[in-house]
Amino acid sequence: MPQRLTVRGNKRRTQIIDYAARKFAADGYHETSVADIVNGLGVGKGVFYWYFESKDALLKEILVDAQRDLRRKQRQAIADEPDPLRRISAAIRTSFVWLSSNVHLFLLLEQAKTDERFYNLVRHGEEMAVADALPHVKAGMDAGMIRRDDPLVIAHAILGVTTSLARLLIVDNKEDPLLAADRAIAFCMSGVSFNGKAKERPAGIL
Repeated sequence: MPQRLTVRGNKRRTQIIDYAARKFAADGYHETSVADIVNGLGVGKGVFYWYFESKDALLKEILVDAQRDLRRKQRQAIADEPDPLRRISAAIRTSFVWLSSNVHLFLLLEQAKTDERFYNLVRHGEEMAVADALPHVKAGMDAGMIRRDDPLVIAHAILGVTTSLARLLIVDNKEDPLLAADRAIAFCMSGVSFNGKAKERPAGIL
């Protein structure tokens, strides 16, 4: 990729990324060729290779950008919240809202995990998400809001539940993302609290 791009160049590059991401998710990564992408956009292959070394390089960028964008929005959502449980809830809610607007990226991330060329990249992003959640889980334990357990296990559990329920409720059932998020939050909170019941659920959790 060139070191610097004009405004027009950045626009074209973004257009390729957006179109390819939706095409990969709809038709499958392996089934979609560079020719399919450029023909769909009405440009030549030379335009594609001006911005990307290969189809693999393009997908890797899409995957990294998607995970980074979600984490950035979660951090923004919890930035001013002092309560650790509310922070966890806000992050889950943000995930569901993001997913409802980016179903194609969610499906693409799932597809990528089945390919050894992209598996480690996606897993790294998931580990970063767990690392983001860990301080809030530990803070909840210190505040007596979350039962004492291995915080890494709890952070992984929250991520796993959120991902699975997001697929079921948003992708498969087409539920309202905020209502679906509330269901996921309720399940997670009952799982991490004391004996399935929170000692005292802070106002605003649900």
